[in-house]
Amino acid sequence: MGIYLNQNNIMFSKDINSDIYVDKTLLIEQTNKYINTNSQYVCISRPRRFGKSMAANMLTAYYSRGCDSREMFENLKISKADSFEKHLNKYNVISFDMQKFLVKTESVEEMIQEMEEEILDEVLAEYPQLERYKRLDLSKAAGKVFAETGVPFVFIIDEWDCVLRYYKDDESAQKTYLDYLYALFKGQPYVALAYMTGILPIKKYGVHSALNMFNEYSMEGAYPFSEFTGFTEEETEKLCKQYDIDINETKKWYNGYNVDGIAIYNPRSVVEVCRRRRFTNYWSKTETYNALKMPINLNFDGLKEKIEKMIAGENIILDTGTFQNDMSSFHYADDVLTLLIHLGYLTYDFDTQSCWIPNMEVQQEFVRSIKGGGWEPVINAINQSEECLKATLSGDEETVARIIEQTHQENTSIIKYNDENALACVVTLAFYTARNQYEIIRELPTGKGYADIAFLPRPNENVPAIVVELKKEQDASIALKQIRNRQYTEKLSAYSGEIILVGINYTTDPNTEYKKHTCRIEKIVK
Repeated sequence: MGIYLNQNNIMFSKDINSDIYVDKTLLIEQTNKYINTNSQYVCISRPRRFGKSMAANMLTAYYSRGCDSREMFENLKISKADSFEKHLNKYNVISFDMQKFLVKTESVEEMIQEMEEEILDEVLAEYPQLERYKRLDLSKAAGKVFAETGVPFVFIIDEWDCVLRYYKDDESAQKTYLDYLYALFKGQPYVALAYMTGILPIKKYGVHSALNMFNEYSMEGAYPFSEFTGFTEEETEKLCKQYDIDINETKKWYNGYNVDGIAIYNPRSVVEVCRRRRFTNYWSKTETYNALKMPINLNFDGLKEKIEKMIAGENIILDTGTFQNDMSSFHYADDVLTLLIHLGYLTYDFDTQSCWIPNMEVQQEFVRSIKGGGWEPVINAINQSEECLKATLSGDEETVARIIEQTHQENTSIIKYNDENALACVVTLAFYTARNQYEIIRELPTGKGYADIAFLPRPNENVPAIVVELKKEQDASIALKQIRNRQYTEKLSAYSGEIILVGINYTTDPNTEYKKHTCRIEKIVK
């Protein structure tokens, strides 16, 4: 038993003995399928505080020959799997957190040397017969152990990408590091499984990967590891029931991550709300402020517009293919947004090739991060949004028109097109705080068409539903007439009582870019 070689199971023991533990041991069943196959190289990337280290502890406890973990796992899900007995504590496991070596060295070369020396010392202590060989490094030592004993190695590396993040502008340092990992793993018969986890996927050079033997499972697509990315709906509902936490409020704050069509909750935040019984921002407090602020303020064409639209609640189409899986090689706005997907600030749908802000917790962090830096029009709109909602609920047409007009005029430098879609973005921004009480849906299918914007009350919110129709160069009364004639409110049959109909129109002055807005509000009772 060593610090790096064949650790005991004490770290995973601490995990499962915690007051809140969610059983994710079926991840082991998936990695067992890759042992001693051509799929033996696995790289799983997730945002911070999404359970990466716990997964590494679990795999170490399961595979390591340095302990007997049968009793630890016997009441967990993996114990029922057919492969449980086959691989339990059968391998030489080398497991470590790369960042621990990084922080105490001054260069990548020194880090590699330090890591090699410390791990090699443990290998030689475990297998003293290797002392007869000269000029041993870790790769040669592992090869000799495998040749003499027939026992292969499982490598588990946490924070594998820390070098790429710390030396983000030093391509030479990155290459040295990646070349080392390539030599350690590629084509080596002693490797039964190489499991790396971090925030970033494998670094790319052009269209090629530096570690092309690894299969990547990331926030862009993690199947068959999707359900292990965070807490699932079922797991979260069970915790909320156990701790008497409102599941609807939990969903609003911490849900919204889409991983291969599976709804994923932020595990860190769900655990904390169960412990503290208070809905607030838990996850982003573990991050550095600049992790979000610096990328979104980069001067790429179209980036501000896309960020503003997402703050307003829209989904954005993007191309993730040009992202080089690092922290500095940005060429397009979409590269920045792809980074934010991996950092957990956005989520992504592969089928629609779109991304969005997942929940209120992250939404708040975006708003904090855009304060200053040329985002004042957006902040002004957010600050007025509560007044806009109150005016709508009270039927104050002039105030609603004034606020939307101001929001539209002030944000024309960001929103570069002028049509009903642009107006829809403006309206959802002007109603920013409404999302606390409402689910806001664009293009809601209704009786005889699509309502431009529908505000559907969240569970337990005693507020009227709102249907908004938008027009350009027409009349707000025409918008109201369309809502009635096309029976847009039929879709709202589940909502009894008052429903508010809102028609909004803007007319552009032919001599200027000024946009005059009008609003008509009508209340009906079902």
